[in-house]
Amino acid sequence: MSNDVKPPAAVQSVERAVTILDILARSGESGVTEIAAEIGVHKSTAFRLVSTLEGGGLVEQTEDRGKYRLGVGVLRLAGATTARLDVVQEARTVCRKLAADTGETVNVAVLAGLSALYLHQVAGSSSLQPHNWVGQHIPLHATSNGKVLLSGLPDAELARIVPSLPAHTDFTLTTRKRLRRALEEVRKQGYATAVDELEIGLAAVAAPIRDVEGEVTASLSLSGPTFRLTSGRVQELLPLLLDAAAEVSRRLGWGPVAEPS
Repeated sequence: MSNDVKPPAAVQSVERAVTILDILARSGESGVTEIAAEIGVHKSTAFRLVSTLEGGGLVEQTEDRGKYRLGVGVLRLAGATTARLDVVQEARTVCRKLAADTGETVNVAVLAGLSALYLHQVAGSSSLQPHNWVGQHIPLHATSNGKVLLSGLPDAELARIVPSLPAHTDFTLTTRKRLRRALEEVRKQGYATAVDELEIGLAAVAAPIRDVEGEVTASLSLSGPTFRLTSGRVQELLPLLLDAAAEVSRRLGWGPVAEPS
């Protein structure tokens, strides 16, 4: 039996679309005929692929109607990736210090689709075997990071971002009324907490990281077991967390710029 198995048509189309983007990145601009010849397909097939990419804003026509170049949609995608990398880069040293000062696990999360995506984690000295959250998508309504990220959105967006509120424990917020009330509290006090809402025995407190425009672009949290991260302990650690989140925000360009001495 031959090992030369052709990929499914849908996968093949994706591969060809990626190749087209690469061609345009290298050439600056190309016509459908040149693209078709380079990827080895009929001109009509190349045209359909280019048209689909154009519809998504990833490709656009030049003034010469027969030529195409990369579209602004590519910049949008690259900008989103760059923004995430910037957050991690600027938060790295701040997170290490916060973990050292508090002994608790520190996480940075961003909004990704309908969930919170954890980008960075530093384990504190009190964490014996911390769960590695990096790369995981976590429910927005059941976590302190998620509540902070939701607090930066207008109410009209909530139904789209959080289409349902499944219960993870008996303490999870499962009604929109309770969620809206919780988010209003987050906006008012500047931080969010979650105790036993995602997992029994897990507590966390989070604060917003803001970009140069003052928008909530990420969330910084401290988490640990509920027997250690009690409400009283949270209040003790809160100033350190808020200062750390404000420091990352300043590094991203938010807030007043200090005058040189």
